[in-house]
Amino acid sequence: MKKPIPVELGYHMPAEWRRHQATWLSWPKDPLTWPDRVPLVEDIFLQMMAALAPHETVNLLVDSAEAELGVRSRCNFAGAENIRFHQIPTVDSWIRDYGPNFLLNTRGELAYNDWIFNAWGNKYEELKQDDSIPALLENFLRVPRFEPGIVMEGGSIEVNGAGVVMTTEQCLLNPNRNPNLSQGDIEHYLRAFLGVQKVLWLGEGIVGDDTDGHIDDIARFVSATTIVCALEEDPADANYKLLEDNLERLQRATDANGRALDIITLPMPGVVGASNDTSPRQLDRLPASYANFYVANNVVLAPIFGHSNDTRALETLQRVFPDRRVVGVNCEPLVWGMGTIHCVTQQQPTALVSRLNKESSAQNLPN
Repeated sequence: MKKPIPVELGYHMPAEWRRHQATWLSWPKDPLTWPDRVPLVEDIFLQMMAALAPHETVNLLVDSAEAELGVRSRCNFAGAENIRFHQIPTVDSWIRDYGPNFLLNTRGELAYNDWIFNAWGNKYEELKQDDSIPALLENFLRVPRFEPGIVMEGGSIEVNGAGVVMTTEQCLLNPNRNPNLSQGDIEHYLRAFLGVQKVLWLGEGIVGDDTDGHIDDIARFVSATTIVCALEEDPADANYKLLEDNLERLQRATDANGRALDIITLPMPGVVGASNDTSPRQLDRLPASYANFYVANNVVLAPIFGHSNDTRALETLQRVFPDRRVVGVNCEPLVWGMGTIHCVTQQQPTALVSRLNKESSAQNLPN
């Protein structure tokens, strides 16, 4: 018997700005991901946790009891009691891409998608082990887990919570993901498992992005009808034409009801990374983008890079999120792992009805 899919059960992926029950993180430790920078990245995670914990639960994956004790000793900030530790070993910290993709149904019940994670097109064999994390969380979450059966990463999709998902051709149509699926097939899966009606296709992602063009570095919904779009202002920059093309596509796009979208441009931080760096990776350019922000309860965590455009980017985000405090976090060390704040976070929306509450109520019913 065929299992029902999310859209048939009234599920959809809500927008990131919807009220959160929690944010999920995975504690950083891999020296290959952040050469010579792991302590700096740990400090960034503590900054993020300090900003998030007063407003929502922070679910943190750690490898061991020893690792948990080490992190606990450093959580000296307001709201630290809202951090929940889970001793589940991971290879890396990119929980946006390998973690649960949460959904809500029309009754406000929680569920999640467990997509296949193949380490961004089979680029990093060891990192494929993190594909097991959503299934390992099933006993804790105790909500329905859907298995679409195709390769997909959380950073490759962006929804407005009102019927639209935005993505890129470079990533989702890449033969290193689902070579046997056509564009129409991919759109079918997006509709079926995200509960959307419309797919907005952008072209390519930014230079230096080893994910093959994740959407969360180039364009983000900030309301059901408004998109913040990264735009490079220097015509000589390698990102200039790529981002101009994406902007033009968005200017022609419409929402699920056929209405034009409002587009707000966000500057870029220029070239971050240097080929003469002493680390083993020696990368000419890293995928640094202000668009890789994370929207949480009462706060927005925004990456900055010590560039003159940092202030403009923060001011732009503060204007589009007037009811949230925008917190700039220096992500130059973090981006050496090929991603920043949005890539290492995963939102869990607040459920109006939980299975745990139902079970608890049932146990308390009189005989």
